[in-house]
Amino acid sequence: MSAQSLARIKPESWYRTTAHSDGITLIDEPWIKPFFRCNLWHVRGRHRDLLVDFGLGAVPLRRHVALLADRDIVGVASHTHFDHIGAASEFNCCHVHSAEAHILAEPDNARTLADMFVNDEMFDALPPEPYAHCGYKIAAPAKIMSLEDGDMIDLGNRQFEVIHTPGHSPGGIALWEAASETLISGDLIYDGPLIEDTWHSDMTDYAKSMRRLNALPVRVVHGGHFPSFSGKRLHVMIDDWLRHHDL
Repeated sequence: MSAQSLARIKPESWYRTTAHSDGITLIDEPWIKPFFRCNLWHVRGRHRDLLVDFGLGAVPLRRHVALLADRDIVGVASHTHFDHIGAASEFNCCHVHSAEAHILAEPDNARTLADMFVNDEMFDALPPEPYAHCGYKIAAPAKIMSLEDGDMIDLGNRQFEVIHTPGHSPGGIALWEAASETLISGDLIYDGPLIEDTWHSDMTDYAKSMRRLNALPVRVVHGGHFPSFSGKRLHVMIDDWLRHHDL
């Protein structure tokens, strides 16, 4: 189907929110096909909220998702591929691992993979005009804060530990809440076809990161794409992945 035949969606209908347990809400863009559709994870905290990833950015995020309108939000990019940082500039500050802070500061379409993926094949329907694939460009956030392995993100009543998970990309991170045994895993692992061959992927790092997550007593996983899944499923998937790759 060509772009000319794809419908245009009104901005107020572009995003969808789905409540999960433990004060966690999925925000996504249902008009993007599932393989390409990024999961944005919102976590309600006592003093501030957490938002992990920012989607395509073709439609203003904070303006059209009421959940994000008034609260103090800690914005975190799990890594710097385009589908995860598109609307990062709408937030006062964006946190990202130091290994990819330079990409977030200058998010060109080559390094963020937008050149490779932003085309008709991504969409079931398009953002409102004047959006066009050829004009897609990500704005850099005004302020970038670097994260390191072991850093803690404190929401007042909830604490998430930053786990550096290189492999899919050098600065990939997962967030781990030990109290609820909740893992927000980014793109290192989710319940769907994994991308292991980007320009800055590394399979040795990938295996080390997989083993590190496999050692956690995870109850539930919220991945960067596709539906959430159990910790039991995570361990099976990682074991299968390591066996398949002979790593």
